[in-house]
Amino acid sequence: MKLEGAVVAITGASAGIGLAAARAFAKAGADVAVAARRADRLDALVREIEGMGRRALAVQADVAIEADVHRFVDETARTLGKIDVMINNAGFGVRGRVDETTPADFERVMRTNYLGTVYGCQAALRHMRPRGAGVIMNVSSIVGHRSMPGSGAYGASKAAQISLTESLRVELRGTGIHAISVHPIATKTEFSEVASRESGGRGGGPIGPVQSAEQVANAMVAAARNPRPEVHPYPIARGIVILNAVFPSLVDLWAGRSAKRSS
Repeated sequence: MKLEGAVVAITGASAGIGLAAARAFAKAGADVAVAARRADRLDALVREIEGMGRRALAVQADVAIEADVHRFVDETARTLGKIDVMINNAGFGVRGRVDETTPADFERVMRTNYLGTVYGCQAALRHMRPRGAGVIMNVSSIVGHRSMPGSGAYGASKAAQISLTESLRVELRGTGIHAISVHPIATKTEFSEVASRESGGRGGGPIGPVQSAEQVANAMVAAARNPRPEVHPYPIARGIVILNAVFPSLVDLWAGRSAKRSS
């Protein structure tokens, strides 16, 4: 796909990976529509993108609300003319052991991270199928393949995103539309701060290496240009996925020790 003149829609674009992705796709020549709950941050981002000479659109939306997601996608297509790339990025996490995480927290995380992605996929496909072209990119996490202690709720939502994307990828074969899942490791964003606040201060810091949001965004731009099933912005992390499939008990041991060091 040529990104010059393409239209990219991104949820959760007020901070972190979504913000970095909006900037990266604009630098690559795309017009960008952004959605999030914090409208003031989106307005500043729109001015920044327009300063790069690209068209931009901001829509205040909560991805946990189906109507909000469809409104964002429909307004993007109406205002910018089409949707070439849909990036379902919005999400958050809570920390804590499975038995100390409330059912309400499990539901909140799943509604935003998983159902928000479902809504985005369905809304985008209504515009992509008639054109027979497009890329849907769902931002999951390495913990979607291998969860960690204290990440039961978040990891489950990310695993659900992966399964959704796998089904969608096969269903779309031959249509000209690609479905991609993205698997960052711990990333330098406000995610940890939000997770701590949403969890009442439970849990520790990131486990393992940390990468920048810009690294993830650049990998996403490359994948939009040349679609592939999965994107691992930190390539070594793919080894954990393979090792976990072969020796899960060994990864259990590493995960437990790493979690203790980060607490």
